[in-house]
Amino acid sequence: MVPLTALWLPILLSAIFVFIMSNILWMVLPFWHHGDYGRLPDEATVLGALKDAKSGQYIAPHVNWSKLTPEEREAHTQKPMAFMLVRNPAAFSMASALISWLVTLLVISILIAYVAASTLPPGTHYRAVFRVVGTAGILAYAFWTISDSIWYGKPWSVTLKFVIDGVIYGLLTAGTFGWLWPR
Repeated sequence: MVPLTALWLPILLSAIFVFIMSNILWMVLPFWHHGDYGRLPDEATVLGALKDAKSGQYIAPHVNWSKLTPEEREAHTQKPMAFMLVRNPAAFSMASALISWLVTLLVISILIAYVAASTLPPGTHYRAVFRVVGTAGILAYAFWTISDSIWYGKPWSVTLKFVIDGVIYGLLTAGTFGWLWPR
């Protein structure tokens, strides 16, 4: 077993590498995530309707499906449904978001390090470290978004991009830990 303190450098560097790669994928490569969000047909009307909504998570229509009559349920299934995240006011701090993202990546790297440190001894070959850390990293980064497509209708093409991002992040983490694994 490797003490977690011996993995401070791969924890830190893997989080930084994933942070840099995520910024490249989201900000530098406009073809990758730019088209993930569509424009509503009458955006001004929707925003006007949301002007008094507090920041939060919403569903529309907000009904108790189990209490609807079959006729009411059928009527609702013929209309659109929306799952919304509302930020009101629209103020957004990129610096605060990036710091929060980096802290999240550090926590993920610490948890991945814990799994690796608990299962691999010092001197483990690069490929074995890569395999364990890569598996944990891909699980941590790639599969959280699939439930959004299953339950909320997020387009599968967008989910596939998030999964690809997560595989890249997991492999970066694996390479970093394999490279810096204690001898």
